[in-house]
Amino acid sequence: MNRIKYLLAVVVLSISATTNAQEIIPNTYCNPLDIDYTYMVYNSARNISYRSGADPAVVEFRDEYYMFVTRSFGYWHSTDLVNWEFIEPEKWFFEGSNAPTAFNYKDSVIYFAGDPAGYGSILYTDDPKSGKWKPTASITNNIQDSELFIDDDGKTYLYWGSSNVHPIRVKMLNKDDRFLETGVQKDLINLNEEEHGWERFGENNFHPTLKEGYMEGASMTKHNGKYYLQYAAPGTQFNVYGDGAYVGDSPLGPFEYMKNNPMSFKPGGFTNGAGHGITMQQTNGQYWHFGTMALASNSHWERRLCMFPTYFDEDGLMYSNTHYGDYPRFAPDHPTKAGQHNGWMLLSYRGKAAVSSSQVQIKKSTSTDDEYDITEMPRKKDAEGRIISEVLTDESPRSFWVAEANDANQWVEIEMRSPGKVYAFQLNYHDHNTGIYTRVDGLRHRFTIEVSEDGEQWKTVVDRSNSYKDAPNAYIVLNQPFGQNMFVTTM
Repeated sequence: MNRIKYLLAVVVLSISATTNAQEIIPNTYCNPLDIDYTYMVYNSARNISYRSGADPAVVEFRDEYYMFVTRSFGYWHSTDLVNWEFIEPEKWFFEGSNAPTAFNYKDSVIYFAGDPAGYGSILYTDDPKSGKWKPTASITNNIQDSELFIDDDGKTYLYWGSSNVHPIRVKMLNKDDRFLETGVQKDLINLNEEEHGWERFGENNFHPTLKEGYMEGASMTKHNGKYYLQYAAPGTQFNVYGDGAYVGDSPLGPFEYMKNNPMSFKPGGFTNGAGHGITMQQTNGQYWHFGTMALASNSHWERRLCMFPTYFDEDGLMYSNTHYGDYPRFAPDHPTKAGQHNGWMLLSYRGKAAVSSSQVQIKKSTSTDDEYDITEMPRKKDAEGRIISEVLTDESPRSFWVAEANDANQWVEIEMRSPGKVYAFQLNYHDHNTGIYTRVDGLRHRFTIEVSEDGEQWKTVVDRSNSYKDAPNAYIVLNQPFGQNMFVTTM
């Protein structure tokens, strides 16, 4: 079975309490979101190839959902916020969309904007499934990291800003006259690193020379008559990348810093960060915050997407539940616990791993936005003479193993450290010298997963040996759990 060239598989399992009864397995999802991320052209001049998804703009439209993502050559459609299908637009409007914005106006038209050059037309469609969009007959300037917001009265606002110096700004547009600017423009908010420690630049909010973080990714949510202006800081490549909010009584402000900031924050775990996102409302009224997570292995701009349930407390403060943020969580269709951690715990962490072959095993680390510290691990063997790997189960996206070949003879075997029932797997693939710099048809991840209680007798529980699914962060839930003390092999 063929894998995409030079990719690494990492196995992650979940466990729960032992039971003998036939179980009803809930619908779940797991961050980073399991979609077919696009390869980036950014850094292609340096021959750095990687997949990425960042800066999501998600909207509900006619009881379904659409997700727009930086430089993705298109967008995704879903009916349940879990399973997403890519839509390729009729024209290349989305080729370079950078930090896109989208807005559903009265369930009749979706508007879209975003361009890395900082200017362009606002697009619109009443049939996003078709991929057909039309541009407005005007050009809007200063739309880097933009957010288009149309209030209930039809007044239209464009927020923007991506800088470690300049603030988030807003200007008003005339929706009924080609989105021309009205002349109303204001500076709104800026970072205050001295008072807001989470806004300080660097990994773990530390940098040896800089403290000025980047403020970017403006997003607007209206709830109970209040306007929540959200923003991202301090830098997309860091584990502390998160979203905060200011609250006002008008789309133009003034805005007051929300005292429980950051409202979306995930500094630890396999994938870090929960910033530069958007807060949208599901058809049942539940709010969700979609954000950007830092993978940052091949490039500091290598990112993934996440989704967390979001709430407003009795004081009107907005907050997201990122507890166990990259573990399995109840799907949005759960009647009472949508988006909450469902209790399945990681079983493979620091499990003993043996591999079929090893071209290289790498550990990377960085505490700044500079070059990586790269350590090539020495080849080790176990008592049986098999090559071992310590980077497969260390829960770091910057550690990876590469097999000597890209064929069906390659395998990974992981011995679980603790007994428990296995409910699900997550395989996270690392891109290594793929040489891909755009969206490519025909990519697929093919593998089987076998399990054993004694390391001798094996049973296949997942068979994607003939799959055509492109799944760089494959999340697979079993129909029924199995096992106690498990060995797991993926091939």
